[in-house]
Amino acid sequence: MTAFRTLDQADVQGKRVLVRVDLNVPMENGKVTDATRIERVLPTIREIADKGGKVILLAHFGRPKGRDPKESLKPVAEAVSLHLKKNVAFADDCIGEVAEKAVAALKGGDVLLLENTRFHAGEEKNDPAFVSALAKLGDLYVNDAFSAAHRAHASTEGLARVLPAYAGRTMQQELDALTKGLEAPKRPVVAIVGGAKVSTKIDLLENLVTKVDALVIGGGMANTFVHATGLNVGKSLAEKDLAATALRIIEKARTSNCAIILPVDGVCAYEFKAGAVNHTYGIDAIPEDQMILDVGSQSVERINAAINDAATLVWNGPLGAFEIPPFDQGTVAAARHAAQRTKEGKLVSVAGGGDTVAALNHAGVAENFTYVSTAGGAFLEWMEGKALPGVEALRA
Repeated sequence: MTAFRTLDQADVQGKRVLVRVDLNVPMENGKVTDATRIERVLPTIREIADKGGKVILLAHFGRPKGRDPKESLKPVAEAVSLHLKKNVAFADDCIGEVAEKAVAALKGGDVLLLENTRFHAGEEKNDPAFVSALAKLGDLYVNDAFSAAHRAHASTEGLARVLPAYAGRTMQQELDALTKGLEAPKRPVVAIVGGAKVSTKIDLLENLVTKVDALVIGGGMANTFVHATGLNVGKSLAEKDLAATALRIIEKARTSNCAIILPVDGVCAYEFKAGAVNHTYGIDAIPEDQMILDVGSQSVERINAAINDAATLVWNGPLGAFEIPPFDQGTVAAARHAAQRTKEGKLVSVAGGGDTVAALNHAGVAENFTYVSTAGGAFLEWMEGKALPGVEALRA
């Protein structure tokens, strides 16, 4: 990954290293309930500490309007310490005298977490005075928070402009995976895009049809495309006012030599609830009084055939209402097939987005994909072809 400066180029021994991490973890009763994001940044923290650097962690938590004890990172410091198996000090502010004293007390190999950067309005405004106050605390800067890289905030972009800046190992891994996914992929490339609404993914679809060889559209958004082609979708979720947009995307795909794969059958029910009585119908025979809640078995066969043809798969969004059985079967079947092809060394599979991660975990195959990104907004913006400020600032 020559385009970005990484820890391989950084001399951290004895240096104060400001490390931007994503510790915006789910909490309940003061305890972290999912430590995935903590675990992902441990390699970077360990490497810098082991090389004698003074690790100063910067992170945001929640969306506080000013200082709010409920949004403090203090309990997260304890969780990081537990997973790192090493004491993590905590400072009650991220700038000013409190932070400066805590940093001054550090020895090589020590780790310190500073308080929530969003307690200061200057963070989200990328205010130069706030950037300067943060920069005083460090000699160099490492960004290991890809999930926050789509925001041009002080701790994600501003610092990288005033201190020597490098990608951490998690950021590096993510950028490597994304480059393999769309920027320099092995072809043919197939994308699966699902989810409820076309309106949230217009930019994504318009970018993908110019980049991939085949685009599978599933979930509720497929109903909008099916409706646009003149077929009845019954009581299914569909944004019928976006029919012209769907037809424009289909036409753009045609001129870009990208095959659009829509469902050929759908699993339908009268109501959206677990265990609802359901039947599978051809997509041209959907009953007026039912709704499509999953792709049918013939659609899964077509999707799996597209996966078989692919060297690279990029996936964002489920194929059906996977949260409620039995409408999870299409997503699970396709996910397991992609995972098997990946295990056999026949496919590079990159997936991301909150619902996608949940769906792959539900199918029990997240570990078998080449890379699963936990970065929702940043992953989506990257797939839309947008430049991410926090990434651009790390370019060599």
